Amino acid sequence: MTSIATASNPAMAGAPRRRRYMDRKSLVPLLLFLPPSIILFTVFVVLPMIDAATFSFFKWNGYGPITDFVGFKNYEDVLTHRNFGTAVRNSLIVVAVSLAIQLPLAMWCAVALSERGAHINLIRVLFFLPYMLAEVAAGLIWKFVYDGNYGLLPAIGGAIGVDMPFVLGDKFWVMPAIMLVITWKYFGFHMMIYIAGLQSIPGEVIEAARLDGVKRWQIVCHIQIPMIRSAIVISVFFAITGALQLFDLIIPLSNGGPSHSSHTIVTFLYQFGITRMNLGFGGAVSVLLFIACVAVALAYRRVLFKAEQN
Repeated sequence: MTSIATASNPAMAGAPRRRRYMDRKSLVPLLLFLPPSIILFTVFVVLPMIDAATFSFFKWNGYGPITDFVGFKNYEDVLTHRNFGTAVRNSLIVVAVSLAIQLPLAMWCAVALSERGAHINLIRVLFFLPYMLAEVAAGLIWKFVYDGNYGLLPAIGGAIGVDMPFVLGDKFWVMPAIMLVITWKYFGFHMMIYIAGLQSIPGEVIEAARLDGVKRWQIVCHIQIPMIRSAIVISVFFAITGALQLFDLIIPLSNGGPSHSSHTIVTFLYQFGITRMNLGFGGAVSVLLFIACVAVALAYRRVLFKAEQN
């Protein structure tokens, strides 16, 4: 019966053939782009991590053969180093400030600027401009602002009759000063992610809520924010991984000082691994940082999967 029906219906007979053609057609971009992607990922990610993991088991200064095997001593030296705890603490502080201050500020600005309009677009651009600025340039600009002798901050303090501290030379003030720069630099990026999510919400949903007499803050808290959950998860992921990898802002601002009090994990690696030609030590730090980033990525994937399921 099936063969008779298929024979009497040419469209049904051609359907499997068309399906096979479409399957072959979809394989073309896969075969074109997948091998180069795998090669690039292997060359620029996998092989460097294998090298770093290899270096971490040797005492090596970057010259000559790698022969002085020390086992896990580099990891022991990293974990017992007097400044490693400070670097980890500062990285966690950056993560906490990003999640508790930077992202809520970005969400508040996104809600305020989610409507379309020429003047609103101009404000968005102004908020996004710091993110477009190179990290090193931003660090140098704020180093001038904070400069205790000729900077903008002491000039403002002198104008109002207040003696401002040398914030980048004070162990108490250096991290709050860096946190301010980080928030200024990156909140515009997260704001644009949230704006894109908010503008994807159908206007009929918001209009129906307004017609029902729902207040503005209730719309934001109970409709808009839950509907952009995926955008929030992506933003949190970028904030955490960016905090763990923070380097370019710290070096021109404080170079990890004073007395190594403002190091993050990456600047700690650079200061005590690269500049001192202790590549085994630096490799151990790299491996530990890689493990932390992988853990964050796996947690992100799990949370995002749950968000998509809901």
